[in-house]
Amino acid sequence: MLGERLFDAAAERLAAARSRIRRIERRELSEFRRWIQNTDNLLHLSIVLFVPVVIGVVTYLSNHVQTLSFLLFPPLASGTYTLFSDPDGRHADPLRFIASLSSGALCGLAAYSTTTWLYGDTGGAFVHPESAALAIFLTGLVTWAGHVEAPSAFSTALLALVTGDVDPVTYVVSVFLAAAFVAGAFVIWRESFYEKRAEYLYETVHGDDHVLVPMRGETAERTALFGARLAAAHEAGKVVLLEVVSEERADAFDPDDPSPFHESIGDSDGPDEADPTETDSDAAAPDGAVAGDAGPDAGSTESGPIPMRETVQRLERCAASIHTRVGVPCEVVVVSGDPVNATVEAARDANCDLVVTPYEEDRGTLSSFVRGVFASDLDAVAFRSMLDRRRWTRVLVLVARPGDVAHGMIDFATRLTGDRGTVSVTTCIGSEVERRTAETHLDHLVETVSGNVETRVARSDVDDFIAANAGNYDLLVLGSSGERSPASRFVSPPTFQRLQELDCDVAVFDRGRP
Repeated sequence: MLGERLFDAAAERLAAARSRIRRIERRELSEFRRWIQNTDNLLHLSIVLFVPVVIGVVTYLSNHVQTLSFLLFPPLASGTYTLFSDPDGRHADPLRFIASLSSGALCGLAAYSTTTWLYGDTGGAFVHPESAALAIFLTGLVTWAGHVEAPSAFSTALLALVTGDVDPVTYVVSVFLAAAFVAGAFVIWRESFYEKRAEYLYETVHGDDHVLVPMRGETAERTALFGARLAAAHEAGKVVLLEVVSEERADAFDPDDPSPFHESIGDSDGPDEADPTETDSDAAAPDGAVAGDAGPDAGSTESGPIPMRETVQRLERCAASIHTRVGVPCEVVVVSGDPVNATVEAARDANCDLVVTPYEEDRGTLSSFVRGVFASDLDAVAFRSMLDRRRWTRVLVLVARPGDVAHGMIDFATRLTGDRGTVSVTTCIGSEVERRTAETHLDHLVETVSGNVETRVARSDVDDFIAANAGNYDLLVLGSSGERSPASRFVSPPTFQRLQELDCDVAVFDRGRP
């Protein structure tokens, strides 16, 4: 008996340790995935991993093919770094890369031949100053005329003067072949991975299409429509309308069945085409759904709690209206329990990866419910509806820093605007020295999305910029600052908590905790 108990205890400890290790691995993998979603980090990692491999392959070939000279490696390595460090820059053209290195080698060969004709062959032990000057002059002239300027071209030109035992013509051929190999590897990397990184790395591009909407407060039905617009961007999108009730109301509804109420409205074949003529001033939806509000408290009236059947019927009317307007399948779920825990559990049970909740405040800060949803492992959006809008065609996305949160906000904005609207991705800076870096970050963020997207760098305080420009947009999208420390949030409250008097709708995006 004692041996069995010891064995069982050891097995339990081993299982607990294995489970803890798996949780750590999942958390570290998620953290790494978010880290690499920053384009700067991705480029640096590519340089560390791919450039050594490419140079190593060229070195291997040079050891087995006498045509390839080892002298070409210094300019080749620097040119390869230039390609991979800025794949969209002016020096990232593969043909220009080959032409610049080859032109430099040819100009060096011409300078070497000229000085050899004038002064005789020195055997590579001495380089005439005239030869070096002529090589640089010819390289600058040729690359300028051919619009193939590149720093590495001047290196290949000078190395052609000190080829030693290697024939200068062989050196030129080596430069051309090695440059062509590197350019080919770069094209494969850029077209197969870098330009498609959104498909591999950015989770919101494929996910966040099953949306759960807690039906809370006065703007619940408008929030549900907002969530439906996000879900409708994907063919597999669906919306789940959730009502959390007390245990007493749940028992009174069906005492014989303790399971949650669940009903689906609409098929799962994908969203239908929405009415292209629909505008913000459309007539009210059938039965008053969507256009109306749920009231200050969806679960009670002045005379007491709303009967369970009325709650279900209200959700069904809203779901039917959403399916008619947006064409996305809609489900109705009623559960009981703690609001936060019940919401998170319902999202997992319904296979939802995004929670869109009405924005709630308590004494100037987020309500405990919204904070609880933001603290979960699910992506979440707190939507503050100011006007009765049904479409959002002008969206302002305020980006503080590059990363997965910024990519998620831009993805959501382009889902809402589609091909007919405009998304303005903006960041604010404090001085002009930050402008070029900010512009580069924004370019990296928007180059993976389609649609009408513009970037803007404003030298202004964030609050002042929003106050001056938010009225020109239908929706303002910003992050929850969830990655900041509690001390930082205490000293400087998040931007969305300082926006009390805006004429546009506001969506606060929070990336789920790993």
